[in-house]
Amino acid sequence: MTAFDPQDQRSLPGRPLARRRFLRAGGALATLGATGCTGFNGFFNSGNAEPSDDLPPVNIIEDLARRTFRFFWETTNAQNGLAPDRWPRRSPSSIAAIGFALTAYCIGVERSYVSREEARARTLVTLRFLRELPQGPGKRTAGHKGFFYHFLEMDSGLRAGDCELSTVDTALLLCGALHAQAFFDGENADEAQIRRLVNELTTRVDWRWAQTRPPSIALGWKPESGFLPYDWRGYNEAAVVYLLAMGHPTRPLDGSAWTAWTKEFRANWSTFHGQQGLSFPPLFGHQYSNVWVDFRDLRDAFSRRHNIDYAENSRRAAHAQRAYAMLNPKGWRGYDADVWGFTACDGPADMIAPYRGEPRRFYSYVARGVGGGKVASVDDGTIAPTAAASSIAFAPDIAIPAIITMVRRYGVHIYGQYGFVDAFNPSFQFETPHLTYGKVVRGFGWVDTDYLGIDQGPILAMIANFTNGSVWQTMTQCAQLRRGLQRAGFTGGWLEED
Repeated sequence: MTAFDPQDQRSLPGRPLARRRFLRAGGALATLGATGCTGFNGFFNSGNAEPSDDLPPVNIIEDLARRTFRFFWETTNAQNGLAPDRWPRRSPSSIAAIGFALTAYCIGVERSYVSREEARARTLVTLRFLRELPQGPGKRTAGHKGFFYHFLEMDSGLRAGDCELSTVDTALLLCGALHAQAFFDGENADEAQIRRLVNELTTRVDWRWAQTRPPSIALGWKPESGFLPYDWRGYNEAAVVYLLAMGHPTRPLDGSAWTAWTKEFRANWSTFHGQQGLSFPPLFGHQYSNVWVDFRDLRDAFSRRHNIDYAENSRRAAHAQRAYAMLNPKGWRGYDADVWGFTACDGPADMIAPYRGEPRRFYSYVARGVGGGKVASVDDGTIAPTAAASSIAFAPDIAIPAIITMVRRYGVHIYGQYGFVDAFNPSFQFETPHLTYGKVVRGFGWVDTDYLGIDQGPILAMIANFTNGSVWQTMTQCAQLRRGLQRAGFTGGWLEED
């Protein structure tokens, strides 16, 4: 793949309005390169970082994209297409990771990592397997009412443990499938079958069944106890849950569902470190739905009242996190203008340990994040590279320096075979045999030893969206998404294009 040239119209989507938008986004990378921001030679064979001052930032971004793609291509079960929740630790498949994998294969074709034929074959294997998995109310199925359990066994595809039937993770899976459906638009028989399989998978989902407390949609369901006692309300990652439900081809929900979700947005509206917007402390809430939906210039009733779109809101959330890290109110090691990022991720352990003369609480896996609004902030000194890296499509001016700095400064510990590991904590340097994840490196701190699929997916997809808007542009061809946005009251942006 050649370096992205923001002046090269051939690299941009076909419509003039889309071209103008992507030129605005792409300009940041060219500016960084032109101003002499030096980078890291990402094309090395080992997982160790060797600083280099003679390569432009595009090499780092490209290397990160290539390595992240390889996570999905090499760790996914090639026999059935199930992507692992994490690697190398043994884990079940995450259905959200499968959705990100399906999108990753399309990006792999566009960036010449794999051939169209290879990506098509892997996609077809995945969709066929998902279509044939047993559905029903029993405990040993893959799902029910068209939804899938959060985690599936890597080999059989059946429910892993006692996990819940997840509405949001099913939605993320379906977004990946719908992206593949739009991407594989050729006359080839296999591509036609991909489109048919995706139609089957999306049509059989009964979103009305999940409205156990209508018009809202429940978080999930278990055969042992029924629906979880919570619904998707207030600003979070669930936009695509409602958009796909309202865009369903045969049993769509009406606009009251979106109204119910956005009704509590007022509790999220706040100002944090100079950035006013909808707050959700972990950055994944500002990223997951935005992977597939280009919200730039799209407005619903809420965003029209506040003169903001949801892409701009995500940009502000990223800048607020960076401002917090620069201030570093808790005095953790390693935070500065170019090392920041808080989201759901692994951590060293659930424990209290002394730090700077006072007891501090540390966590294992938790939804870390900082922000205003009704959701509490969680900061134990753990940084998740995916938080900054997946903000590249919204805030390249701060995301690209963060990527470069983390690779150059800490790459020997946190950047390896598949790009960034899940998380690290330079403040946690305690010798303890009770770590939940990762390891403590003497002189550095705690570092995770796993890559997570729900980290990798947004990194790769958002690099693609930053580079040329490819995922967003492909999804403009998705009729289900378009219907959902229109029923939610969105106007403007790409919805107005011919």
